[in-house]
Amino acid sequence: MLEIYLSDAAGKLQEISEISKGCWINLTNPTPEEIDYVVTHLNIPVEFMKDALDDEERSRIEKEDNDILIIIDYPYITHDEAGFPIYETIPIGMIIADNCFVTVSLKETPILESFKRNKIKGFYSFKRTRFSLQILYAISTYFLRYLKQINRKTDEIEKELHQSMKNKEIYAFLALQKSLVYFSTSLKSNKAVLEKILRLNYLKMYEEDKDLLEDVIIENTQAIEMADTYTVILNSMMDVFASIISNNLNSVMKFLASITVILAFPTIVASIYGMNVGLPFQDEPHAFFFIILTAILLSSATAIIFWKKRFF
Repeated sequence: MLEIYLSDAAGKLQEISEISKGCWINLTNPTPEEIDYVVTHLNIPVEFMKDALDDEERSRIEKEDNDILIIIDYPYITHDEAGFPIYETIPIGMIIADNCFVTVSLKETPILESFKRNKIKGFYSFKRTRFSLQILYAISTYFLRYLKQINRKTDEIEKELHQSMKNKEIYAFLALQKSLVYFSTSLKSNKAVLEKILRLNYLKMYEEDKDLLEDVIIENTQAIEMADTYTVILNSMMDVFASIISNNLNSVMKFLASITVILAFPTIVASIYGMNVGLPFQDEPHAFFFIILTAILLSSATAIIFWKKRFF
């Protein structure tokens, strides 16, 4: 999909039909024809486009002639076969050409939707350096937002695990653990790109742009620390709750074993008095009630002993 936007003098973003100076070109899972159209009009390397569309591409910044490519990972939500949410990352490419700004990605992202709806303060499509830094800041913010969601889901699963004897919650923890691995790896790669932008002079930045870049680095660093912290906590919880599930199962098995022993006494008494041989009290008129009373007393005594020993 190919979209072209241009900000007017008041900063209002409007969609246009043709590439013009100062426009923003957004490509989402583009066709070969759309890629050729943009590459031909802007005279940018086609490899910039292809690299950004590789979901395994590493984060980096690259300059060729006057064109700059920034590839950065951004987070998105998907689900595994069991329906558990997994937070993954995928690259997005930002190409700063002579007169235009290009974004390329395989999936639609709510990060860019905020720009399309004019919800970003101080956003102009023709301010290419500022635009790229604003996207970087938005990506770091989304990482933090999703990390907080992971933390909340961890708390919800923790509550369910207290009484659980199933593997469902463990699988949910594994999904979250996988998400944190994706986040941690991508955030650290993004950090290297941000530091390179700050260190090199690929982008012409004003003082406000430098302040914004420093904010992006701070947000990214905070996200890295959160991801690492949550990973350590989640790993510990996985071990603890695996033991809890096993202990819950042992408690149930102990309870069932105790009930089996308690119910065994009536069965033994009934079996003995069911034999076709001479038995005590067989000629007594109240023998049946005596036998029942004996079974109840034996079961009650066993239940009291087990209760004092905290078997259930």
